[in-house]
Amino acid sequence: MTVGPPANGGSCVARHDGRVIFVRHALPGEVVRAQVTSERGSYWHADAIEVLEASPDRVDSLCEIAGAQGSGCCDLAFVDPAAARRLKGEVVANQLARLGGYESGDLEAAEVGTVGATGWRTRVRLEVGADGRAGFHRYHSDELVTDLSCAQVPAGMLDDLPLQPPGAHVHVVLDDNGQRHVVRSGPRGGKKSKSGMTEVVSGEYEAVQRVGDREWRVPVTAFWQSHRDAAGTYSALVSEWAELSAGQTAWDLYGGAGVFAAALAGSVGESGKVLTVDTSRGSARAARAALGDLGCIEVVTDSVRRALGAQRVAADVAVLDPPRTGAGHEVIDQLAAAGVPRLIHIGCEAASFARDIGLYRGHGYEVENLRVFDSFPLTHHVECVALLTRASG
Repeated sequence: MTVGPPANGGSCVARHDGRVIFVRHALPGEVVRAQVTSERGSYWHADAIEVLEASPDRVDSLCEIAGAQGSGCCDLAFVDPAAARRLKGEVVANQLARLGGYESGDLEAAEVGTVGATGWRTRVRLEVGADGRAGFHRYHSDELVTDLSCAQVPAGMLDDLPLQPPGAHVHVVLDDNGQRHVVRSGPRGGKKSKSGMTEVVSGEYEAVQRVGDREWRVPVTAFWQSHRDAAGTYSALVSEWAELSAGQTAWDLYGGAGVFAAALAGSVGESGKVLTVDTSRGSARAARAALGDLGCIEVVTDSVRRALGAQRVAADVAVLDPPRTGAGHEVIDQLAAAGVPRLIHIGCEAASFARDIGLYRGHGYEVENLRVFDSFPLTHHVECVALLTRASG
């Protein structure tokens, strides 16, 4: 079959005998022989197993364990990184038009930092198989690949991991001091722990992370950006787009350890207020410890929906960094009802991001600025950041 345009999720769209087929490991314009991997009503999924006419954007795989029969880690490792950034921008623009009703024009994902397409990841979660070895999942499979030579991680980060109880998860972090931390979570001796047990295998339970001149100690199992340069990149952009001044109020929603809260606090000063909200107790502890010298910051451990319902004074700016499923209509309805005039929305899944943009636009917000970042090189994943504004009244 001849392969068509890119689709969200890392595949490209092809048609065969009137049927739509989503083909992985193929590029637009290529002629491939593909093996069907699943049939779902009117469309199929397939893997390209032979390339008959290759795209000039195809390269030798940059990840030795990825591929149709390999690990699911680096699904775009066969694409020239510059071409992959163009494809990612095209996917985001398509999702915004289809699901958000917003015509963005041409987009291209920007590089994050200077590390390049390989060796950028500093946080990994692996699963342990029946033989006690940690591994990556094959694509949409329970099978594990225990060769850990993924191109995303720096050399040596995953070397010499000890055997662990089957079914456990192994969390590995290389922190900003260059120290490796390995923590196991999940079942002990093959039985699941009701208490959510974690055990330090090596290093410490908390990893040192820095943005600018501020330091956090974040639990290895808690959220922190996986790309070594992402937290600093997004923090600088949030600070720039917020356009806050002394005495104003900002909300940092789904705030994690409070990286954006720190940036916002630098603008509002001691006479202002920054509310940072997250459900994770570990992240909240890290935020309180790292931001204790900033009296304008209030750290709340709760759902964003409940925290917003408790606010009596609207923010001048709200920053949202929701999970992959997006913020959704309830939270966006609350922000609109509160009359927040300026919003910075961050999304790590193109379709969810586009749907949220459509919800904002339904409340009268306009997209003032939009950036797409190649925060997950060698994969189809992106990070999108939008600045939305709405006139008062």
